[in-house]
Amino acid sequence: MSFSIDEWFVVLLARTIRDREVVFHGFGSPCAQVAMHVARRTFARDMLLIEGATYAVNPEPPFIPPTGNDLSLQQGARYRMRFEEFFDAAARGDVDRMFLSGGQIDAYGNTNVTAIGPLDRPKVKLGGGGGGCNLAATVRHLTLWTTRHRSGRTLVERCDFITDMGHRTPEGSRAELGFTGGGPEWLVTELGVFDYDADGHARLRRIFPDVSLDTVRAATGFELRVAGDLRPVDPPSSTELAAVRTIDPLGVRRAEFSPEELGRTFVHGTHAACSC
Repeated sequence: MSFSIDEWFVVLLARTIRDREVVFHGFGSPCAQVAMHVARRTFARDMLLIEGATYAVNPEPPFIPPTGNDLSLQQGARYRMRFEEFFDAAARGDVDRMFLSGGQIDAYGNTNVTAIGPLDRPKVKLGGGGGGCNLAATVRHLTLWTTRHRSGRTLVERCDFITDMGHRTPEGSRAELGFTGGGPEWLVTELGVFDYDADGHARLRRIFPDVSLDTVRAATGFELRVAGDLRPVDPPSSTELAAVRTIDPLGVRRAEFSPEELGRTFVHGTHAACSC
């Protein structure tokens, strides 16, 4: 069985979820959205999934649509939370995991979705964080992702603007600033998978088999810390691939990848690991 980088990437995002977690994604997050539904249909059947634009709880959409406000994303939902109800739950620490990305991500997991360049004269004005800055401060765990690691412009030494807090900012750590959330736990990119060490600094744990360590180092703007047990990323199981293809037949996840990345395909081995 062959599969593509976008399918593998979504499976890796899904694997960061633990069963029985309350999990949320933000606006315009097709990879994270697909990953959450894949997790719920495979190994995390008792998770509580909250849709990012509609706040629908555990919906059963027939497919993931191209837009986040589509009525299909409310189909079969057990409940639809009010905006303020969800933010209250996050402030209480009742949301276990949120997915975040950014135009820039630094070594400590701070993300920038506000502006690239000086804030008074930015080169690029981004969409802004909405309520992400509030949620990132109190949600128990964060999974970060980007499909633009290879560009060399996304994983940076320092964000031009910190929209959502990671483990540490120039003003101090989470504990020093009084934030209760646990901060980033995982960072998944199209080159590999990072966790965060005791200092809150990103550390490469897994690498894709068609990527070299030199490639990752060249694309990473901060010090590349590498785990002593670095090894290739575990391949997706046939069950996980089937879940991706069933919930996302339109391939909305692919919109996050460059055409060059989408050309990366792999052959399923006979001993593929299964986390189901």
